[in-house]
Amino acid sequence: MITKIKVPSPGESITEVEISAWLVKNGDYVNKGQIIAEIDSDKATLEISAKESGKITLMVEKGEKIKIGDVLCLIDSSEKIPSPASKKILKEKNISIESIQGTGKHGRITKKDCILHLEEKKTPFIRSKKITPLSSLRRKISERLVYVKNQTASLTTFNEVNMLEILMIRKKYKDIFKKKHGVNLGFMSFFTLSCVRALKLYPDINAMINGEEKINFEYYDSAILGMHKIMERPVVVNGSIEIQPMMYLALSYDHRIIDGKESVGFLVSVKEAIEDPIKFFMEGNEENISKILEL
Repeated sequence: MITKIKVPSPGESITEVEISAWLVKNGDYVNKGQIIAEIDSDKATLEISAKESGKITLMVEKGEKIKIGDVLCLIDSSEKIPSPASKKILKEKNISIESIQGTGKHGRITKKDCILHLEEKKTPFIRSKKITPLSSLRRKISERLVYVKNQTASLTTFNEVNMLEILMIRKKYKDIFKKKHGVNLGFMSFFTLSCVRALKLYPDINAMINGEEKINFEYYDSAILGMHKIMERPVVVNGSIEIQPMMYLALSYDHRIIDGKESVGFLVSVKEAIEDPIKFFMEGNEENISKILEL
C-alpha cells in the first residue's frame, strides 16, 4: 500500500513551507513514527514523521518550497526491504527479493531469511548405494569375528622394529636362496624364527581358556601378530638421527590369559631377534647363515 505524506499546516495564514532537511535518503526503509524531514515556515520549524513503515520515495528536493497539503514523499508499506547484510547475500547469490518472505520488523528481509531460503533451495544429497550379498567365506569370517569378540577380552600392544639387518641379509643371500629353493627369500621366514624363539620364552601366547582351565597348544592360538608396511623414518642411532627402514608390529591377544608383561615381552623378543639376527639366529656367527637358510 502506498501512503502519501503531505505537508501539514504550521499555523494560520501560512500557505507554503521550505524543505530544510531530509533525514533519510530516497529508497530507504523507514519505520512508522521515524522522523524523516524538517520543514521551515515563517513562524516555526516542524518535524515530519513517517505514518507507516516501508520504502520511501522523496517527491521534493531539499531547499525546495512546497505548498501546504502537497505531497512530500510516498511510503510503500508493501515493499520488501532487505537489511544491509541480507542485501549483500541477495546480490552475491543472485536471489530475487520477491522470492523471500521477510520476518524482520515490519516484514523486513533479514540475513537469517536469506540463509533459510538458501538452505531450502539446496538439492538434497542422496548417497548412492550398492547392495551385494556376502560370500559364504565372508559370512563365516564375520560370524567368527563376532563370536571371538564376545568370548574374549581383546587387547592390542604395539612396538616397532628396525628392519635394516634383515634387509641387508636378504639382499646378500636372496639370489643364492632363490637358486637353491626356487622361491624368493621373504621376511616371513625371519619373523617365523623370531616368533618360535619368543613363544619358548612366553608360552602363554600359545594358550587358551576353556571354562576354568588353561590349555597350552603347540601352535599360535590366543594372539595374532600384525606386521605393518616397512617405511623409512628418522630414528636415533647412537645419539645421531638416521633414516632407517622401520616396521610397526601389533600383537592382538586375549587379555584374560595374556597380561601386559607377556605381550610386551613377546614383542620385545621378536624385535631383538629381527634387529640382531646374527646374534639370535646364527649364534653370533654369520657363517651359520647356510644352516639357517638351508643353502
